[in-house]
Amino acid sequence: MPSIYETLRAEIIVAMKAKDGARATILRTADAAIQRAAMDQNKPIDDALATATLRKSVKNLQDAIAEFEKGGRADLVEANRAEIAVLEKFLPAGLDAAKLEALVAEVIAATGATSKKEMGKVIGALKQRPEAGLIDFGVASKLVQAKLP
Repeated sequence: MPSIYETLRAEIIVAMKAKDGARATILRTADAAIQRAAMDQNKPIDDALATATLRKSVKNLQDAIAEFEKGGRADLVEANRAEIAVLEKFLPAGLDAAKLEALVAEVIAATGATSKKEMGKVIGALKQRPEAGLIDFGVASKLVQAKLP
């Protein structure tokens, strides 16, 4: 089975042959972001790196949508939503709420965290888990805050 990155690269070629310039541009931008992340972290490109980079791009686009909605820029909101739709096709499905909550509880117990001051330790441990690529850390952070006094 090809990696996420290999699939993305193949989709660039498909989009270019179909003369779908908008999709090709979105995919090329994602490709460049993944390559840049690999260079910055001095790591080879693997599914974990590609997933993390694509999730970060989607999060940035979602943040931009919120700002564009405040500014009344419906055209940019729709453009960003279209870009998110293209990128999300390459991302594995995230953990559902129940599984994420159970994982957070398990990591809190494993780290022995007892207060919000130890949130960094819990989030750090979550990032080391094999499921890290499936975790929305914004949601996980809120769960950790809710569970720690």
